[in-house]
Amino acid sequence: PDITLVAPVCTDEGEIVALVANRAHHADIGGMSPGSMPLATSIYQEGLIIPPVKVVRSGAIDQDLMNVILKNVRTPSEREGDLYAQISANLTGIKRFTELIESNGRQTIVDYMGYLNDYSESFMRKAIERIPDGRYDFEDFMDDDGFSSNPIRLAVSVCIDGDQATLDFSDSADQVKGNINAPASITRSAVMYVFRCLIPESVPTNDGCMKPVNIITRKGSILDPLEGAAVAGGNVETSQRIVDVVLGALSRALPHCIPAASQGTMNNVTIGGIDPLNGERFSYYETIGGGTGASASGRGENAVHSHMTNTLNTPIEALEFSFPLRVERYSVRRGSGGQGYHRGGDGMVRVLKVLCDADVAVLSERRVLPPYGLFGGKSAKTGKNTVCRQGTEHTMPGKFSTTLESGDTLIIESPGGGGYGRSETDNMQQKKG
Repeated sequence: PDITLVAPVCTDEGEIVALVANRAHHADIGGMSPGSMPLATSIYQEGLIIPPVKVVRSGAIDQDLMNVILKNVRTPSEREGDLYAQISANLTGIKRFTELIESNGRQTIVDYMGYLNDYSESFMRKAIERIPDGRYDFEDFMDDDGFSSNPIRLAVSVCIDGDQATLDFSDSADQVKGNINAPASITRSAVMYVFRCLIPESVPTNDGCMKPVNIITRKGSILDPLEGAAVAGGNVETSQRIVDVVLGALSRALPHCIPAASQGTMNNVTIGGIDPLNGERFSYYETIGGGTGASASGRGENAVHSHMTNTLNTPIEALEFSFPLRVERYSVRRGSGGQGYHRGGDGMVRVLKVLCDADVAVLSERRVLPPYGLFGGKSAKTGKNTVCRQGTEHTMPGKFSTTLESGDTLIIESPGGGGYGRSETDNMQQKKG
């Protein structure tokens, strides 16, 4: 889960010139299970809901508000440290921005903020202009919502008209019981990510990037749910599938630029319990990389995170030092990438042994429906979740919660990426046929 802190940058006269903001991952913000990623049916089960509220007033932290937050989480000392770090980051941002104003003048800074937005917008318009005009449709599916086995459709129509793009997600499925509903803001973020990839890295990411892009969603759908819907999985899992469908649609227009599907999941793992060494609660949350999709330019990467994520792996030494957990295996899952002229990247294998009784929740995708290949490339292997209790392995679904006893293990085998183009073997077989 994430918490965002925003602070104003003000002139001596009290005028707000800009806002500084940072968003931080928090391993637990309350809710019905450690790690705040439960198989929920309502947002109220997923953790503390913090509306826009002042945590700093007149330069002083509102300790009453801080106490309310910390009383509703399982690891208050960690959350307190993270929140104070976020406040400090914003204070540093205010200081640096104020120095810019003092050295260059308020109006100059405001003008250049506008110039940067215009600059990014011009690059995005040129990138869209290079896409042939037309309508490009694509659909893909989520495995399930954790409560039924029904696949859930995500569909997009991308319409290109000159330097404007319109993406219509209205035909996507209705919102679901489980937590994979994605608020419209997440849908917008995923679209922004894909289109941002079409312009050079040196171009600033700002609101100008999205001015030529129009997004249409349907209220009450999985990509724009009604208030109260469970949404934790929408942020981390459905966002990945939104990327898959938008890339799939654009592959029709830009076949030499767009890769096959990457693993399409973050493989969210949360583990919590009482640490036997100190008697205190612990909450551990990690996401696990997989294979990326191959493209016209080469094969996919092995065992990395891709698309709608920004986390690195937890070093084994730090994990085992801080938590009653042991990493028994951490390796590339050979052969899990899709075959093709260029092979998809391989996923990974991560085996975690719990050293005390612990509650475990896994939120993952691509356990039923594989990451797709493109232009004759094969789909990747699906992922697999396994729990080993007293030496006996039990295959688990993509989304589950359970309790493990000391000595039990959790095995995550993440998906690979899809292949691109027909392999030489396929081409030879086609010629023989």
